[in-house]
Amino acid sequence: MATTTTSQSASSTDDDDLAATAKGIASDVADRAVAAAQRLPDAASATSVQLERANQLIQSESDEVLAVGTALSLGLAMGMLLGGASRLLVLLALIPASAMGYTLFDRHNGTRSPRVR
Repeated sequence: MATTTTSQSASSTDDDDLAATAKGIASDVADRAVAAAQRLPDAASATSVQLERANQLIQSESDEVLAVGTALSLGLAMGMLLGGASRLLVLLALIPASAMGYTLFDRHNGTRSPRVR
Protein backbone atom coordinates (compact mmCIF):
# COMPACT_ATOMS: atom_id res chain seq x y z
CA MET A 1 0.00 0.00 0.00
CA ALA A 2 2.89 2.31 0.57
CA THR A 3 3.74 2.17 -3.10
CA THR A 4 0.21 3.22 -4.03
CA THR A 5 0.39 6.29 -1.80
CA THR A 6 3.78 7.22 -3.20
CA SER A 7 2.60 6.94 -6.79
CA GLN A 8 -0.49 9.03 -6.06
CA SER A 9 1.55 11.80 -4.44
CA ALA A 10 4.03 11.75 -7.33
CA SER A 11 1.15 11.98 -9.76
CA SER A 12 -0.31 14.96 -7.94
CA THR A 13 3.10 16.67 -7.90
CA ASP A 14 3.41 16.14 -11.66
CA ASP A 15 -0.05 17.63 -12.16
CA ASP A 16 0.88 20.66 -10.03
CA ASP A 17 4.09 21.14 -12.06
CA LEU A 18 2.17 20.85 -15.30
CA ALA A 19 -0.43 23.38 -14.15
CA ALA A 20 2.28 25.82 -13.04
CA THR A 21 4.07 25.46 -16.37
CA ALA A 22 0.82 26.04 -18.30
CA LYS A 23 0.05 29.15 -16.22
CA GLY A 24 3.56 30.49 -16.85
CA ILE A 25 3.26 29.96 -20.60
CA ALA A 26 -0.19 31.57 -20.67
CA SER A 27 1.17 34.57 -18.77
CA ASP A 28 4.07 34.96 -21.22
CA VAL A 29 1.72 34.74 -24.21
CA ALA A 30 -0.60 37.36 -22.69
CA ASP A 31 2.32 39.72 -22.03
CA ARG A 32 3.61 39.38 -25.57
CA ALA A 33 0.13 39.86 -27.03
CA VAL A 34 -0.23 43.13 -25.11
CA ALA A 35 3.19 44.29 -26.34
CA ALA A 36 2.27 43.41 -29.93
CA ALA A 37 -1.06 45.23 -29.65
CA GLN A 38 0.71 48.35 -28.43
CA ARG A 39 2.99 48.31 -31.50
CA LEU A 40 0.15 47.73 -33.96
CA PRO A 41 -0.65 51.42 -34.68
CA ASP A 42 3.00 52.15 -35.48
CA ALA A 43 3.19 49.14 -37.77
CA ALA A 44 -0.01 50.17 -39.55
CA SER A 45 1.22 53.71 -40.17
CA ALA A 46 4.61 52.48 -41.42
CA THR A 47 2.87 50.05 -43.76
CA SER A 48 0.63 52.81 -45.06
CA VAL A 49 3.63 55.02 -45.83
CA GLN A 50 5.42 52.23 -47.68
CA LEU A 51 2.33 51.31 -49.72
CA GLU A 52 1.91 54.93 -50.76
CA ARG A 53 5.58 55.08 -51.76
CA ALA A 54 5.23 51.88 -53.81
CA ASN A 55 2.13 53.30 -55.51
CA GLN A 56 3.99 56.48 -56.45
CA LEU A 57 6.86 54.44 -57.92
CA ILE A 58 4.47 52.31 -59.95
CA GLN A 59 2.62 55.39 -61.21
CA SER A 60 5.87 56.97 -62.39
CA GLU A 61 6.98 53.96 -64.49
CA SER A 62 6.44 53.66 -68.23
CA ASP A 63 3.90 51.34 -69.78
CA GLU A 64 6.63 49.04 -71.06
CA VAL A 65 8.19 48.60 -67.63
CA LEU A 66 4.77 47.91 -66.12
CA ALA A 67 3.95 45.35 -68.80
CA VAL A 68 7.24 43.50 -68.27
CA GLY A 69 6.85 43.66 -64.49
CA THR A 70 3.29 42.35 -64.67
CA ALA A 71 4.31 39.49 -66.96
CA LEU A 72 7.28 38.62 -64.74
CA SER A 73 5.19 38.62 -61.57
CA LEU A 74 2.44 36.55 -63.17
CA GLY A 75 5.02 34.08 -64.49
CA LEU A 76 6.59 33.78 -61.06
CA ALA A 77 3.22 33.19 -59.41
CA MET A 78 2.16 30.59 -61.97
CA GLY A 79 5.51 28.83 -61.70
CA MET A 80 5.16 28.71 -57.95
CA LEU A 81 1.62 27.37 -58.27
CA LEU A 82 2.64 24.65 -60.71
CA GLY A 83 5.69 23.87 -58.60
CA GLY A 84 3.53 23.13 -55.59
CA ALA A 85 4.27 26.19 -53.46
CA SER A 86 1.92 27.26 -50.71
CA ARG A 87 -1.14 29.11 -51.94
CA LEU A 88 -0.35 31.94 -49.57
CA LEU A 89 3.02 32.45 -51.28
CA VAL A 90 1.33 32.38 -54.68
CA LEU A 91 -1.12 35.07 -53.55
CA LEU A 92 1.74 37.17 -52.20
CA ALA A 93 3.49 36.88 -55.58
CA LEU A 94 0.33 38.10 -57.30
CA ILE A 95 0.20 41.37 -55.34
CA PRO A 96 2.78 43.24 -57.48
CA ALA A 97 1.28 41.79 -60.66
CA SER A 98 -2.15 43.06 -59.73
CA ALA A 99 -0.83 46.49 -58.74
CA MET A 100 1.08 46.95 -62.00
CA GLY A 101 -1.71 45.45 -64.11
CA TYR A 102 -4.30 47.69 -62.48
CA THR A 103 -2.13 50.72 -63.19
CA LEU A 104 -1.85 49.74 -66.85
CA PHE A 105 -5.59 49.22 -67.15
CA ASP A 106 -6.25 52.49 -65.36
CA ARG A 107 -4.01 54.42 -67.76
CA HIS A 108 -5.83 53.00 -70.76
CA ASN A 109 -9.33 53.00 -69.35
CA GLY A 110 -11.19 52.93 -72.61
CA THR A 111 -9.22 55.85 -74.07
CA ARG A 112 -7.73 53.84 -76.92
CA SER A 113 -9.47 54.25 -80.22
CA PRO A 114 -9.73 51.39 -82.67
CA ARG A 115 -7.16 51.28 -85.45
CA VAL A 116 -8.25 52.88 -88.67
CA ARG A 117 -6.77 51.35 -91.81
